[in-house]
Amino acid sequence: MDWQALILTLKLDLAVCVLLILIGMPLAFWLAFSKWRWKFLLEAIIALPLVLPPTVLGFYLLLAMSPRSPLGRVYGWAWGRGLPFTFEGLVLASIIYSLPFMVQPISAAFGSVDPKLLSASAVLGASRLRTFLRVILPLSVTGIVTGVVLTFAHTLGEFGVVLMVGGNIPGVTRTVSISIYDNVQALDYAKAGNTSLLLVIASLVILSLVYAVNRSGSLLWPGQRH
Repeated sequence: MDWQALILTLKLDLAVCVLLILIGMPLAFWLAFSKWRWKFLLEAIIALPLVLPPTVLGFYLLLAMSPRSPLGRVYGWAWGRGLPFTFEGLVLASIIYSLPFMVQPISAAFGSVDPKLLSASAVLGASRLRTFLRVILPLSVTGIVTGVVLTFAHTLGEFGVVLMVGGNIPGVTRTVSISIYDNVQALDYAKAGNTSLLLVIASLVILSLVYAVNRSGSLLWPGQRH
């Protein structure tokens, strides 16, 4: 078992989930309630990682992080090193790659809140922030948990984008999925099998806990009822 890769993957997962909650919730709120006529363009851009091959997305992310790009220059000026093939670059790439998995379920949950409740809150004099905290947020817990679970699971199994942007540096960018690939390339099927089995069990446990907590409906398919 490559414990170093496993720990690095969990650190990456935690960083991506926390940052995407901070980024995704305001974005999901805007998508759910904005009346902008061209909103569909932003929705399409957010959903792009769902259909783009990971190698294509990874290639363009690598270009965007290069020392000659605006982002690369600013990061190099601030930190004295480049973004590609670093843990920070991996986090940034994973955020972009997993963005739709966080934003779409939360946006759908926000949009499903009964408008009458929002109107009643406004009539009672509640501010927009208070309405969000006391009405929208509690009624959208299922969508938020769904977004976190999907983001965690998606980041856990990333391969193409991780390999393109982070490479394969032990202790820095080698994640569990790359470790499994290395083991297969080295014909060490026993080690690859053990790591793969661990990921399968972890994923099953996570999803089982989620469904157990939300027995009245599925987090992944909210329209279903048991």
